[in-house]
Amino acid sequence: MTAAPNTSINRPPGIEFAIGALAAVGAGFFTNPIDVIKVRLQLQGELEARNTYKKIYKNTLHAGYLIAKHEGITALQAGIVPALYFQVVLNGIRLGIYNTAKKYDLITNDKGDTDILKTVIITGTSGSVGAVLGSPFYMVKTQLQAKSAQTIAVGYQHNYSGTWSAFKSLWKEGGIVALYRGWYANIPRVFVGSATQLTTFGLAADWLRSLQVFTDQPIFLTFLASIIGGSCVALTMQPFDVLATRLYNQQTDVGGKGTLYNGLLDAIIKILRTEGLSGLYKGIVPTWMRIAPHTVLCLVFYEKLDQLYNILQN
Repeated sequence: MTAAPNTSINRPPGIEFAIGALAAVGAGFFTNPIDVIKVRLQLQGELEARNTYKKIYKNTLHAGYLIAKHEGITALQAGIVPALYFQVVLNGIRLGIYNTAKKYDLITNDKGDTDILKTVIITGTSGSVGAVLGSPFYMVKTQLQAKSAQTIAVGYQHNYSGTWSAFKSLWKEGGIVALYRGWYANIPRVFVGSATQLTTFGLAADWLRSLQVFTDQPIFLTFLASIIGGSCVALTMQPFDVLATRLYNQQTDVGGKGTLYNGLLDAIIKILRTEGLSGLYKGIVPTWMRIAPHTVLCLVFYEKLDQLYNILQN
């Protein structure tokens, strides 16, 4: 995701989107296990005051151990199918638009460096579009990741046997409306996360290039810049990540309305009142452990796929 060669401007439409989708799928496969752990920790003690409930999962490593012990090692890949479909939709759109905008100098200043405001707007908006379109996949992913053995269960348990079972049940329940229930839940998470990730990545890459280091090693430069971008996004996105998990996983009544939260604002107020500010930062460690490597893998895979495509075309 460093400066693209001029010949890439003549690429057929959709190539940037396809490369972004493939890169994200590759990253998502490796980071899904820590995502499962993150969801469990975010649901633990839901709307319960601190020190009033038993912590089943003591920390990130303990959560991974318990899940593997009680549900089997494969449980750490729960929700992998809808998770990867979500990556295709989200990052195909998000990274495709980001790199297209970068190629045509839509998010750079006169010096060719990252324009912060333009990058925030374009990456945040494109990420939000992808989040809305891929909302059913994210909801099913979250609910399958939350489903666990009774002895270590946290949060509401949806009785789906798998991805197809979940989609079939939702469609039977309310069609497209049920599939897009809570579609708004992921917008602030992805807007903030996408804007932070790609803006800081761009700024870090500009800074590294200004030092004239790794000029002949674009993959390593991308690696270093993406570490910075991935670490920053964990801090800014975490509260919105908790909100998305809670809203998507909550139980619904016969009318399809959530039984715990009426929306984003209601969720924020209830969590702050009962769990305090720390409630919005539950699972911060696995969030960082997931998003930092995911950012690195996704952007490095993109760079490599981009290079491979150029080689095949020449």
